[in-house]
Amino acid sequence: MINRLDYDGVFGTALNRFCIQAAIGHPLTVYGSGGQTRAFLDIRDTVRCMELAIANPAEAGKFRVFNQFTEMFSVADLAKMVQKAGKTMDLDVKISNLDNPRVELEQHYFNAKNTNLLDLGLKPHYLSDSLLDSLLNFAIKYQERVDKNQILPKVSWHREKTQQSDSAQNTIVSKTKETNKELDSVQVQ
Repeated sequence: MINRLDYDGVFGTALNRFCIQAAIGHPLTVYGSGGQTRAFLDIRDTVRCMELAIANPAEAGKFRVFNQFTEMFSVADLAKMVQKAGKTMDLDVKISNLDNPRVELEQHYFNAKNTNLLDLGLKPHYLSDSLLDSLLNFAIKYQERVDKNQILPKVSWHREKTQQSDSAQNTIVSKTKETNKELDSVQVQ
C-alpha cells in the first residue's frame, strides 16, 4: 500500500513538490523570493501528537492549543536542502523563482511555539538527509507517474488576476437564475 503524495500547486506541500521536481529534472519552483516561513512535521510525529493530546486531556474547563510542528524553514532554505540532497544522488537540481500565485508577504513574522507537545514527551523526527534521500528515491522510483501538467501553479489567489474569471462565473450564475425563473413561471401557468 502506498500513501498519496500530492505535489500540485494547491494540495501539494513544498517538500513533496520539490522532491518530485528534482526527480523529473524540473527546476524547483520557489514562489517569489522564498522568504515565506513554513512549519514542518513528520507524519510519524503527527500520529504521536494525537496520541499525546488524547492521553493528556486538558483540565475540566480549560482550553488548550497544540501547534503541531517540529521545525520551521523558509521555502528558499527548503529548496536549497532538496537541491543539496539531490546533488548527492547525482541529480542536477536547479531552483527557479516564480511570481508568487498566493497572496502572502515575501517575508513575514512567524514565531509559532510548539513547546506544549514537547513538554508532553514528543520526540521529534526532524527533516534529515536520510529522510530527504528516502523521499527523493521514492520520487525517482515513481517518476513515470508524475503528471507534468500539475507541476506549475494553475491557481492565482490575486484578485486582479481572477476578476475576469469571477466576472464570467457571475454571468453564468445570473443567466442560470434567469432561466430558472422563466421555467418556474412556465410551470405555474
